[in-house]
Amino acid sequence: MALLSKTQESYYNISQSFSGNGSTKVFTLTTAYFSTLPTAETQFDVFIDGTQISKSNYSYSSPNLTFAATDYNSDVQESDGAPKNGLTILVKQTDAAEEYGNYQYINLKDIMNNFMIAYVGEGRIIPKVSKTLVSFHAQRGIQEMSYDIFRSEKSQEIQVPPSLTMILPHDYVNYVKLTWIEDQTGIEHILYPAMKTSNPKGLLQDGNYNYMFDEANGELLEAEDSTTWTKYKANKIEDATDTERTREDLRELNIGQRYGLDPQHSQNNGSFFIDNIRGKVHFTSNLQGKYVILKYVSDSLGTEAEIQVHKLAEEAIYKYIAHGILSTSANIPPVLVQQLKRERFAEMRKAKLRLSNIKLEEISQVMRGKSKQIKH
Repeated sequence: MALLSKTQESYYNISQSFSGNGSTKVFTLTTAYFSTLPTAETQFDVFIDGTQISKSNYSYSSPNLTFAATDYNSDVQESDGAPKNGLTILVKQTDAAEEYGNYQYINLKDIMNNFMIAYVGEGRIIPKVSKTLVSFHAQRGIQEMSYDIFRSEKSQEIQVPPSLTMILPHDYVNYVKLTWIEDQTGIEHILYPAMKTSNPKGLLQDGNYNYMFDEANGELLEAEDSTTWTKYKANKIEDATDTERTREDLRELNIGQRYGLDPQHSQNNGSFFIDNIRGKVHFTSNLQGKYVILKYVSDSLGTEAEIQVHKLAEEAIYKYIAHGILSTSANIPPVLVQQLKRERFAEMRKAKLRLSNIKLEEISQVMRGKSKQIKH
């Protein structure tokens, strides 16, 4: 069981703010804002006027935080490292910040300990097993359940660079959607995938179109970027009413002059494609400089803090571990393995229903529009 390990006051107060005056470089942290004072720079992040400051720009000796001019940010710091006058300094404890809402989860260590107590031992269904094997099946279970049971959707926001690419997150499994953000309103506009292009491996050829090889090891030589991707990102994407030939000539009639428009082409938001081999997202040229959001499914194994299970799915992970261990063990009655398989399926289905977050009011609101006429 995962219990609240701190007071409610320290749960909510996990940061301390100061006001810069252009000259003060030393700021003192107090226990009024932190349950326990940080002991090292790695336990907190520092922001000045909303901009995160590199750890090379300050030092920490409990309880004093001292700014330096090693690699200072001239937008928010003076030449000696002191925060500029009138700007807000925020010290946010990172290990505590990640605990918001974590009472509803149980971590991998507790899962393993609970499993060893409840399922392993004399008179239990598993007489003996190593913790390493339990850890393996626990992580496999978390990975399997992350796709359609756990709430494992994550997001990243970046400004599209001139290269028109975005690096996929380290724990990326599949994308949910990509959007770009309006500067004035912050409204998200959906980007559609480009189905008819890619970034293949570009092989180098000589003047006679023969493949070129590395003289040292005989391997094929490759271009840094394929011709397909080079031409794709070089194409000029203008407004849909522009009469110049663009990447897709069909866009010229997106203003409604043609019957039977395809929604993924009848818009000017731009498009993208994902190169899973190289681990990058590629965007059209009209998205350069704009902010885009990648919403994706995580495997929940990115960091140690992410390896956790919601309490409503706790029994499902125990059944998954038990079935995984016994199904790969020798001299286990097949009827027992089949029983655990059925129990695992039932618990996973129950967890999916519990975590589906279906709200009757939201369904009712959708159904209120059922009488609206839909034009074909």
